[in-house]
Amino acid sequence: MSVMEIGQALWAIAPAVDGLVPWLNSHLADGVLSSGGLAGGLAAPDPGPSEVDTDGILSFFASKIAPILLAVLGVIFIGRASKGEVSRVLTSSAIAIIGLAFIAGAATLFFVGESLIEIVFK
Repeated sequence: MSVMEIGQALWAIAPAVDGLVPWLNSHLADGVLSSGGLAGGLAAPDPGPSEVDTDGILSFFASKIAPILLAVLGVIFIGRASKGEVSRVLTSSAIAIIGLAFIAGAATLFFVGESLIEIVFK
């Protein structure tokens, strides 16, 4: 139980014991003040991260999200192929491959973009 909770409990029973509560509260306050206050005994909050963990985000998407999306595409392609819609499967496969190429290009630019900017703007 913290000092504040003790004070609140004593404040709630103040009408029942008139003389005891002010005396006890003053002794609690004297104890807090003589020990350096409440801030001396409390832990400081942990400092937050200074920057975004982009490597962690990319590894999360690469390991968790991409396989799920590829599995969904595979199920769709197999379902369409079993119905005899081969042209739709080929079209969807081409679109998916082009999309993966764009994603790979974006990832490449993400990793080598800084060096490209340094080369261009020397």
